[in-house]
Amino acid sequence: MSGESTQTHEFHPDFKRSAAAAVADERIGIVFDRATRLNFDKRRAIMPELGRPMAIRELAARIKDHTLQNLDRYLDQLVGNIRKHGGQVHFAETGDQANEIITGIARDAGAKLIVKSKSMASEEIELNHEIEKAGIEVVETDLGEYIIQLAGEKPSHIVTPVIHKTKEDIAALFRDKLGIEYTVDPEALTAAARKVLRAKFKAADMGIIGANFAVAETGTICIVTNEGNGRFCSSRPRVVVCLMGIEKLVPRMKDLSVFLKLLGKSATGQRLTCYTSLITGPQRPGDFDGPEEFHLVILDRGRSSVLAGEYRPVLRCIRCGACLNACPVYRRIGGHAYESVYPGPIGKLITPLLASLEEYPDLPTASSLCGACLDACPVRIDIPTYLLHMRNDLLKQGRMPWTWRIGFKFWRIGMSSAFLYRWGLKFGRMFMWLLSKDGWLKWLPMDGSGWTDHRDFPLPAKKPFRARWADLQKQLDAEEGR
Repeated sequence: MSGESTQTHEFHPDFKRSAAAAVADERIGIVFDRATRLNFDKRRAIMPELGRPMAIRELAARIKDHTLQNLDRYLDQLVGNIRKHGGQVHFAETGDQANEIITGIARDAGAKLIVKSKSMASEEIELNHEIEKAGIEVVETDLGEYIIQLAGEKPSHIVTPVIHKTKEDIAALFRDKLGIEYTVDPEALTAAARKVLRAKFKAADMGIIGANFAVAETGTICIVTNEGNGRFCSSRPRVVVCLMGIEKLVPRMKDLSVFLKLLGKSATGQRLTCYTSLITGPQRPGDFDGPEEFHLVILDRGRSSVLAGEYRPVLRCIRCGACLNACPVYRRIGGHAYESVYPGPIGKLITPLLASLEEYPDLPTASSLCGACLDACPVRIDIPTYLLHMRNDLLKQGRMPWTWRIGFKFWRIGMSSAFLYRWGLKFGRMFMWLLSKDGWLKWLPMDGSGWTDHRDFPLPAKKPFRARWADLQKQLDAEEGR
């Protein structure tokens, strides 16, 4: 289970350190909890409008599974239709190859300024960095991504990348970077960004877009945005490049409607995203607008390895962010703590699969396995089960801490014998009572310190539930015998 590293420079992620820092920052917990709960509640309120939401979600999962099972055939069909309509197709096995292809297209086109729509795939390969190294200006046009670019930061959410910033943060940033007067009025801040971006749209030589979906039947790329920037990036510049992961395919146009119904509702609680754009090749005679050149860059970057293994269903993901909004861990620590492009529950799978489990060994264990992510996922990816499988992969690789390996061996022995289980609980309670003060444990040894470093641990009840249940049964029997 390995792919290409998400970073083009030396990088050593330390999730435990980052998560501890995030937990210590009370502001992060407040900001993320408020923002994610808003989207989560909106999603829950609107999903019943589908009539049979679970049936539609299961249909979406089946469509994705069928597509992945026949991906070679549908890729051939997509490529044939793109070329038939006058577009050019490039395959990139690695992120470096994709960067080289796109930078080469920009150089050949003589591009000086590139406008870019939101693309998580481009974040994976650090495309902006590579384009700027070539001496070409590239500007993010999604408002959230533009703010992140000005701040020199990474996105903290798949759908709302600037979720971690308050309007006061943005006001200060715009004052410093754009030279406008400090204001926390959202309309004034948006107008300031729009003024800058409109000028960039008019002057751009080239546009870069991602792909929410690609329809094999017609050779159509579908992008959805709430700001209309995707349409500017894909229609005004003379050269347009679309960067697409191989998993973004759907077979037919009528399949696309299933996913469009789910995407907006799952991501932000909208009936439909404001702008749904369908792009089928470059401009043709009689077209009002569109690029002179259209290039599709199809990115693998470890996806084919995932396709061939037990984690294939993870590639169903439509990047809606619903699992992030539902996750109690993400709500508390935010997106940057994961130190990867994809945070939250799905990121705990995608990141190790596309990078390497050796590089991100802590992510699969950073979950309570509560199942909220599965409940929210519009394509029914069983994230908790796959996290367990990935933990087993860590165990097979000998990457689990020795304390865990020994602890679970003793746990297995204890759970296999009622006698050992009862006596284990009895000695455990005695040990904890000896260490306690005023009914609380302020210190636990080894991995238990992960709890007590931040909060006290409550003592177990003096009488375990099993004994209380036995007493209750005796009481009930006595009452019935009266």
